[in-house]
Amino acid sequence: MTDHTDDTPQPIGTLAIQTIAMPQDSNWNGDIFGGWLVSQMDLAGAVTARKKARGRVATVAIDSMAFLRPVPIGAVVSCYTQLQDIGRSSMQILVEVWIREDTGTLSKVTEGHFTFVAIDDTGRTRIVPQD
Repeated sequence: MTDHTDDTPQPIGTLAIQTIAMPQDSNWNGDIFGGWLVSQMDLAGAVTARKKARGRVATVAIDSMAFLRPVPIGAVVSCYTQLQDIGRSSMQILVEVWIREDTGTLSKVTEGHFTFVAIDDTGRTRIVPQD
């Protein structure tokens, strides 16, 4: 008997945030706005960046994003993050978004590479702890 679970795509990283796509965040077709989804991704990336930086962070770039499928109202939206690189004050974080619909189907919706920097109370960059 062959185990097909290895052939099924799975999220990369750690679950950072999870929410439900609501009607107020949708267009006239019942699909969730891309901007809402990007804001959820930014929040998820910030959760991971703040944890690593042990404090305040700011988003400085979002690279290579593509939407693979629409997100319907009512879908459970899960954002997974993976810290990919740490610089002196910056952190590169991969954010993947997966949805689970009422049918139980798990589908990848998008991914993006976010860059955050650690900042101090005055908004100036600071060193990211390396431990």
